[in-house]
Amino acid sequence: MKQVEVTILGQSYLLGCPDGGEKALLEAVAAVDREMSAIRDGGKVKARERIAVLAALNLAFALAERGETPSPAVRGAAGDDFATEVTPSSADIAQLIKRLDMALGADGQLL
Repeated sequence: MKQVEVTILGQSYLLGCPDGGEKALLEAVAAVDREMSAIRDGGKVKARERIAVLAALNLAFALAERGETPSPAVRGAAGDDFATEVTPSSADIAQLIKRLDMALGADGQLL
């Protein structure tokens, strides 16, 4: 597993990714950064954690519309799961929101 440093919405992260998966990881990071930046630049949402939740939901919805599922989990430097295999449905989205709420509860700030 290789570690890759990325930036999302101006915040740096050190992520682990399988050998040969760097291109896919960087494409995913770029998509998340674009989505979060668009939401922030829209001006209606200011809290980073809310921006992250909306971006996650928008991206999951876009994948569901195309009939795709995300690739396996991306892991942070400490081994934390940042994404899991998801077949986007109402139950899956609710579970994703619950995971985000739990993660945010410990820190209070996603980014």
